[in-house]
Amino acid sequence: MIDLKTFENLAGQPVGDFAAKPTTLTEGQEEASSLLWTSEDGRTKIGVWECTPGHFTADRTAAGEYCHIISGRATVSGPDGEGETRDVGPGDLLVLPQGWTGEWVIHEHMRK
Repeated sequence: MIDLKTFENLAGQPVGDFAAKPTTLTEGQEEASSLLWTSEDGRTKIGVWECTPGHFTADRTAAGEYCHIISGRATVSGPDGEGETRDVGPGDLLVLPQGWTGEWVIHEHMRK
């Protein structure tokens, strides 16, 4: 039997302790997250993530990512600010396909 999962009130879901963002380009930028679910094969993970304002690099060569923005604002672009640029905010769904690399600039504390 397949068990359906639902997660309510993601805006209020607790996240872990904030720690330094490893790929930041902005001193003092921090992130926190909470893993909510992992598929049996470990290939799909669902969670909540928060990040303070700043600029960081991202690498999705190993796996893609779907980002449902709950709060905050950011600009996402290709490496070194090149390629397509997207501004995202509350209610937006951003798809980062496997193979994508680029940069995020978080303008307002973000939760996704």
